[in-house]
Amino acid sequence: MISRKISVYALFIALSAVGAALKIPSSVGSIGLDSFPSLIAGVLLGGISGGIIAGIGHILSASLGGFPLGPFHVVIGLEMFLLVVVYSWLHKKYSIYIASIMFIIANSVLLPLPFLYVISEKFYFAAIPSLFIAAVLNGGVAAVLLPRLQSIKMWGKSRE
Repeated sequence: MISRKISVYALFIALSAVGAALKIPSSVGSIGLDSFPSLIAGVLLGGISGGIIAGIGHILSASLGGFPLGPFHVVIGLEMFLLVVVYSWLHKKYSIYIASIMFIIANSVLLPLPFLYVISEKFYFAAIPSLFIAAVLNGGVAAVLLPRLQSIKMWGKSRE
């Protein structure tokens, strides 16, 4: 059972790596599409599992981009972990629509808030448009794929 779990984690981390290679150009560096596998994993495997995949996926994305924000990527990885845990909970408690809207708002406006104070106001406002586009794409891909993947019985807790 442990080897199966590791294999499934590895699959989602590999999907995050592929998404990380798909970059959205930005004035503050490039932003990857590495979140949608963790959103899917969070719903199918549980919030903590999805959060772990989100944190690792962000570090992969940052490494492909040359770590433009240096050690701040650890903070971003932790933020992504928490965001996916909350997304998974909202998806389970309410709906995919509520979870997706929260993800888009949090990922594009709330999570970069520390950089408003740590780096600059200009950096924060320059990052928002690209983060918004990436959040819409990541949330949209997850919203389209999740209902189809939930119908597959292999996840153990699919909804019919």
